[in-house]
Amino acid sequence: MTNVSQTMETEEDLLTLLHIKFYHPQQHCKGFYGLLPLGTRSRHSADDPLRLGRDAQACTYSLADPKVSRKQLALSAYRTPQSPDMLFSIQNLSQRGQLSVNGSSLGYLERMDLPDKALIRFLEYEMLIVRESGEAKTSFEVDMEVLTVPPSRETCTCVPGRASVMDTGMVDQNTAGLRELGPLETDETLIYYK
Repeated sequence: MTNVSQTMETEEDLLTLLHIKFYHPQQHCKGFYGLLPLGTRSRHSADDPLRLGRDAQACTYSLADPKVSRKQLALSAYRTPQSPDMLFSIQNLSQRGQLSVNGSSLGYLERMDLPDKALIRFLEYEMLIVRESGEAKTSFEVDMEVLTVPPSRETCTCVPGRASVMDTGMVDQNTAGLRELGPLETDETLIYYK
């Protein structure tokens, strides 16, 4: 006869925590995050994918933005026989747009393992997801916040063509031929490259 208390998860078990940090360049004047539980931890069952999108009925969390797909992405928990850690994969659920994870693009229904720290991009959104390992096997927690600066700037993962001219000094990055790199910092030297 097995002892039920040994197989059930207890409140003392340390839960894996996903810190999800959002940024959008127009977040200060739009109510994108009004439906998110910012600043509070939410507990989730590990066997249910966590969905993010515009549709509050179909998604665990929703963004109040008409440009976001009804179902934008899903995070799924999993474990492997080689590790006691709860790991996560990410899947692009949007038929309309690309999703990138640390610079790697995912098309519709494509998925990949989520590293412990990942920069997710879709539309004009940037999400920094950081995983803290825990011991619990049946559930995990999510903590959400809004960043005042793009996480790509803090993590040094800026992608050419994504930042504004003012931020990078780049001028007309998508044209062929010579491209001009404007002054950086207080150095007034111009650099030309092909």
